[in-house]
Amino acid sequence: MLDTGLVGRTVLITGSAQGLGAALVRAFHAEGAYVAALDLDDDGNRALAAGLDPDGERILPVRADLRDLTATEAAYRTVHAWRPVDVLVNNAARPLARSLWEITPEEWDEVFAVNLRAAFFLTRSVAADMRERGYGRIVNLASIAGQTPRPTGAAYGTSKAGLIALSRVFAAELAADGITVNTVAPAMIDTPMVRSVGSEALAGLTAQVPLGRIATPEEVARVAVFLASQETFVTGATYDVNGGALMR
Repeated sequence: MLDTGLVGRTVLITGSAQGLGAALVRAFHAEGAYVAALDLDDDGNRALAAGLDPDGERILPVRADLRDLTATEAAYRTVHAWRPVDVLVNNAARPLARSLWEITPEEWDEVFAVNLRAAFFLTRSVAADMRERGYGRIVNLASIAGQTPRPTGAAYGTSKAGLIALSRVFAAELAADGITVNTVAPAMIDTPMVRSVGSEALAGLTAQVPLGRIATPEEVARVAVFLASQETFVTGATYDVNGGALMR
């Protein structure tokens, strides 16, 4: 069994209130980590925290609007005052499936603000503190949409491709400081949002996956836990969690 070395470590997870984010919170909490959970959905975030950690000892729910860099930095400083962050998981994302002819400037800016700009500035803030301690793990949640073109993925796919590239830059710059930076690129994940497309559309998506199903949030979260483990010689890598939908 993998000894992740996460007991007593502090993990900051963005987009934590539901779906994959909630699975990430559960997975790291189960490893014995302290978890700072950032999300705009304050009620959902607090409900998740209360269900997993009723005494409020190891999960800190923090409201954060990642579109607002000032608010995001303030949220991070709240977390840092609670406990210095050992692991950052940039999971929050703004999805958008729209023809490139229909995307508005406002939609484009919002997708990039959440998916790429917030990840850059939050990572930079967290990494500055990690460098002082000579240790850190950063895991970025990208997507297969950033690896292969989709007709409606101009904004979302491009932002996720940018996140993959950004991860490698951070990995190169931070390696000497004992900080690893890696990316997880899932395909479709079994969440309420995905299920909402309807059974017929979901069957069509599943048919594109050689393993014959879509991933569970827990399967993706376990890869993130591995990349956040204390003993790892992996940095600058992108881990595909897509059931064979993209093989390379």
